[in-house]
Amino acid sequence: MIKIDFAILIQFVNFIILLILLNAILFRPLRKLMQERQATIDGGHARAKELEGQIEEKMNRYQEQLREVKFKANQERAELRKAAAEEEAKILHAAHDDATSHLQQIKNKVAAEATTAREALLKETDVLAGTVAAKVLGRAL
Repeated sequence: MIKIDFAILIQFVNFIILLILLNAILFRPLRKLMQERQATIDGGHARAKELEGQIEEKMNRYQEQLREVKFKANQERAELRKAAAEEEAKILHAAHDDATSHLQQIKNKVAAEATTAREALLKETDVLAGTVAAKVLGRAL
């Protein structure tokens, strides 16, 4: 048999007082500390997500700028190749014209020398023909 007497009532009051004291001294500060810790963690997560978004945005901008620079470099390279090809064509055309002019000068010089040689040979042919005829006939003509 259980007797309910005044000692149980004192024990119950002691338990309630202990709960109030533990709540004030231990549980409230502990809950407050845990809430602050959770707020710090949540703030850290939010800041990390914000930084991650900023990093992603900066990476996208960097990639876009890199694509633009590569595109411009390719355009510039194509323009330089085109300009080089045009310059090469000009140089080749000038060299061809110069070679043609030089060749024509050589042909003209050779033709002039051939004409001079022909004229000289024609002058000498009469003399040579007379000398050959005199030797063949054995007498002077």
